[in-house]
Amino acid sequence: MPPQPNVFAKQCPSREIISRVSSKWAMLILSLLNDSPKGFNEIKKVIEGISQKVLTENLRSLERDGLITRKICQTRPIRVEYKTTYIAKDLLMIIESLKKWSERSIKIIVKNNKLFDMRK
Repeated sequence: MPPQPNVFAKQCPSREIISRVSSKWAMLILSLLNDSPKGFNEIKKVIEGISQKVLTENLRSLERDGLITRKICQTRPIRVEYKTTYIAKDLLMIIESLKKWSERSIKIIVKNNKLFDMRK
C-alpha cells in the first residue's frame, strides 16, 4: 500500500504541485482564466510583466497538470484559447480568496513594511 500524500514529506509529489500552483504567474493565469477563456496574446496583455517564454512555460505546466485546457479554434487567423478545467475550481476558490485578501490588505502591509524598515 503506497503511503498517504503528505506535503511535509520530502519525497511527496504533492509538494511539487504546491510549488507549481503557488507561483505568482500560475496564480495570476488561473485567476484570469477563471472568468472566461482567453487567447495567448490576451493573457500576455492583461498580465503585465510576464514574458512570452514564462507565459508559455506556465501554460504548458498548467495544461500538463490538467488545470487548464488548450483549444485550437479554426478561425482566420488560427486562435488558441485557454480555459480552466473542473479540477481547478476548488483551487480557484482559494486563489480568488488570496487575491481579494491581498488587494484588501495591501495598504496595511505597505505601512507595516515601512515601519519595520525604519527600525533598521
